[in-house]
Amino acid sequence: MTRPSLTSCLPLLLLLAGCSLHPAMMGAPAMGAPTTASVVQDSDWPSHRSPRAVDAAMERRIAEIVAGMTLEQKVGQITQAEIRYITPDEVRQYYIGSVLNGGGSWPGMDKAATVQDWAALSNRYYLASLSTDMPTQIPVIWGTDAVHGHNNVAGATLFPHNIGLGAAHDPALVERIGRATARQARATGITWVFAPTLAVGENRRWGRTYESYSSDPAIVGQYADAMVRGLQGGLDGEGDVVATAKHFMGDGGTFNGIDQGETRATRQEMITRHGAGYYAALDAGVQTVMASYNSWNDIQAGEDYGKMHGSRELLIDVLRGRLGFDGFVVSDWNGIDQVPGCTKDHCAAAINAGIDMVMVPEDWRAFITNTVSDVREGRIPMARLDEAVTRILRVKMRSGLFERAPSESTYNGRAEAVQASALAREAVRKSVVLLKNDGGVLPLARDRKILVVGASADSLSNQTGGWSLTWQGTENTNADFRGGTTLLGALRRALGADNVVYSIDGAGVDVSGFDAVIAVLGETPYAEYNGDVRHPAPVQHSLAHPADLTTLRTVSGRGVPVVTVLYSGRPAYANDLINLSDAFVAGFLPGTEGDGLADVLLSGEYDFTGRLSFAWPGSACSAGEGPGDIVQFARGYGLSYAKAVTVGRLPTPITPATC
Repeated sequence: MTRPSLTSCLPLLLLLAGCSLHPAMMGAPAMGAPTTASVVQDSDWPSHRSPRAVDAAMERRIAEIVAGMTLEQKVGQITQAEIRYITPDEVRQYYIGSVLNGGGSWPGMDKAATVQDWAALSNRYYLASLSTDMPTQIPVIWGTDAVHGHNNVAGATLFPHNIGLGAAHDPALVERIGRATARQARATGITWVFAPTLAVGENRRWGRTYESYSSDPAIVGQYADAMVRGLQGGLDGEGDVVATAKHFMGDGGTFNGIDQGETRATRQEMITRHGAGYYAALDAGVQTVMASYNSWNDIQAGEDYGKMHGSRELLIDVLRGRLGFDGFVVSDWNGIDQVPGCTKDHCAAAINAGIDMVMVPEDWRAFITNTVSDVREGRIPMARLDEAVTRILRVKMRSGLFERAPSESTYNGRAEAVQASALAREAVRKSVVLLKNDGGVLPLARDRKILVVGASADSLSNQTGGWSLTWQGTENTNADFRGGTTLLGALRRALGADNVVYSIDGAGVDVSGFDAVIAVLGETPYAEYNGDVRHPAPVQHSLAHPADLTTLRTVSGRGVPVVTVLYSGRPAYANDLINLSDAFVAGFLPGTEGDGLADVLLSGEYDFTGRLSFAWPGSACSAGEGPGDIVQFARGYGLSYAKAVTVGRLPTPITPATC
């Protein structure tokens, strides 16, 4: 069917950026101007976004199934348990509707589990769900956090995190990545992914900044459309999976960037900024929405909506009513525990507020017991439970689970299906941003002798960041990834091993014996909550990672050009590092394919095309793009070889102990 275009669905209104540029960047047109933020003109929540027509025959079939279910069977269907805590036989016994694997969870808790191991476990869960005593068997659906490729699976290609993809400004590329990620998931027998994240990141203190495509809601909307279409396809193909728009909503706008904190936004800001990605995702037919941990407090209007997991106004009145969403809402990991009066295994308030499927990873048995009692004693209306089950069955039917097993895909169990190195390499080339190239140091000729320094040069962990094999991305070695290439490896392959010398810190090395130095610096991995930089601490890369600054000082100023590549999950205040470098590349978190970085650093056919999708800070206390924040490089900035620009020395004001 013909779906409305983003332009027709998301009327735009130009806004001024509201940021202050440092004087060193003003009056320099080659530096790039900030892109204009875009908002919905509608004064209220846009209405009826779902493009799907009602399938009367399907709805009759669902109603018949629900009418024949017992209370226990219905409660089982809204329960989602983690694979570490539930067996296939328990899925059968308790009529479980869904399982998931969390970050750092694998079949048999074996990080090295093969694609075949994943597919085999999926099939055991599926067959168990079809072996109950129910009149109509209901298949289980398995969900996973495939947020930059199928990132829990050893050997799977991992793409750049969202912050890098936003800099690519290429929705078509993102759609292709969605298709590849869907194939990866189907190879392991999984048909539901918890992606894309549609947060509009407003504060770089937030540890999940790298999960946001941009601080510009228009970019987030474009990418939401592309990724949902890429993941879901027509929902009828052997390479299609169910997508999830998350986290509904406002998670990127919390006060001081505190993960799971309070979003102090006006109603209009929620509608025009934080809602933009959801309108596009719903237009693209997204089938599930994940509730967010954050709360919403419209201080200006004196209206505190509380935690999203317990907000009937947002989950029912807005999402279902105004926006017309007819898929199902899933809670986040133990998210119901944060609703006042609730615990991890008991929360009638969240179900009554519109949560359809409850993610209770460990405590699912107690949850079932408590929820059955809540319905029997009238705390949860049977009509609300029936609605939740209906929505879950609708998505399962739409995605084909009733007609074919997840194993009925040509990708199932195929190790090669989780590989997409050429596409990821292209994504890396397009997503890294050249911030400085004084004297035309880059590209480097391929007949030069290069000194490579920095702990991140040979670290796939730092290169991939969080949500990579494990939840936080920690406790991994290069061997755990079963493939992929670090930047050091890519340079050795491109230039020859004899022309590339590696020293982790440059100590004791005669720099004058080389034609150039490539310093690969970076944050160490982190994911939600642990990645926060809590106010009032300054946010400066060299404060958190002083060894990087020491390494750069060791090789800088020795008469040999220094090229720095920085891996980071946020726009990083790094003027001290930039001043020690002749060329400086924002690599963000590029994933497993370091060859893409070598492609643009070395002479050849590729140029830098990435442009910042977040403003780059000009001080350690500038956390965003609001009034008073110093912006060093505006959103939309990025250099290329085609146009020479001299950045020169940037200001380095004294970093205070607190901001």
